[in-house]
Amino acid sequence: MRITSPFAVTLTDSETEMLTATIRRSTARARDVLRAQIVLLAADGRTNAEIAWMLGICDDTARKWRRRFAQSGLAGLADRHRSGRPPSFTPVQVAAVKARACEPPARHGLSVVRWSSAELARTAVAQQILARVSASTVRRWLAKDALQPWRQQCWIFPRDPDFEAKAGRVLDLYDRRWKGRRLGGDEYVISADEKPGVQALRRRHPSLPAGAGRPPRVEFEYRRGGTLAYLAGYDVHHARVFGRCERTTGIVPFTALVDQVMSQEPYRSAKRVFWVVDNGSSHSGAASIARMTERWPNAVLVHLPVHASWLNQVEVFFSILQRKAITGGHFNDLGDLADKILGFQQHYNAAAEPFDWKFTKTKLRNLMQRLAVHTTQHQLAA
Repeated sequence: MRITSPFAVTLTDSETEMLTATIRRSTARARDVLRAQIVLLAADGRTNAEIAWMLGICDDTARKWRRRFAQSGLAGLADRHRSGRPPSFTPVQVAAVKARACEPPARHGLSVVRWSSAELARTAVAQQILARVSASTVRRWLAKDALQPWRQQCWIFPRDPDFEAKAGRVLDLYDRRWKGRRLGGDEYVISADEKPGVQALRRRHPSLPAGAGRPPRVEFEYRRGGTLAYLAGYDVHHARVFGRCERTTGIVPFTALVDQVMSQEPYRSAKRVFWVVDNGSSHSGAASIARMTERWPNAVLVHLPVHASWLNQVEVFFSILQRKAITGGHFNDLGDLADKILGFQQHYNAAAEPFDWKFTKTKLRNLMQRLAVHTTQHQLAA
């Protein structure tokens, strides 16, 4: 005897089109395809038992989605909201654990400088915030709020009382401004610094190139071949690097770099060439300014604030040099190392473009305001 369902299914043309499109769509979820197939077969007059046999499912599944569609249409084919298992922890308990993660462990009697999820879990139980909790649960709570107390980021607090003013004038130069006026076409900005202690490491065995499913391999052991210093000036707006390798840093090597740049065009005939430097011993203080002005009257030495080398654009080039030409390299001796560095400099200049510098005076001002709030809070806590 053929048993028919009391839930008759009749489709409009648009409903048929939508269900058919779901079946044909390669990105459709399997459950949505199955439900669409059940409804289409039901609309063709198939019984629940026939649909179950044709699709390889149980009768109850066919009966469920036929009934849902008959009662609610296409909307009935969506999953209904499920409340899920009741939470084991209250929002107050979760917030209390997160609050502990934002505090130094020493405040809670621990002889560690950074939290781990296991230590947070044990502390929460010991302080009777909750009866029990696993480290994985704590880790999941913190990940949801992007808290990672087991990680550490080093930073240095600005020491220069005129930090904002000194940093601001360098950021103005990057924006081609000086003392409120736009720089002319015959004015240039050079970011300069030294990279001391570059090691000539000779690997005991040659490196292996990459293979299928395997990255390049670099021999761990090496012999030391001495160190040299690389001094470089970077034309901020024209993306050109001028560098030289020396045995060490100092006033004489830095002066040689300045002469190397300033003796060639267009810098020799420029109206002004601004040299942005940090407060290293090779170019620090008023004496360095007088020394440069006497040697090159059109050169203007501009010092960054103390502990602000991160505002020196040549440091970005140094990081590129380190990654691409030094780390993992094999150098027979200091001469080989110098050749490789200067060779990379030439390679870089062939296709370089100015850095997309995004740290502006507005961001500097916001940073100083945040630091002021941080300082006030630290003083109040003390």
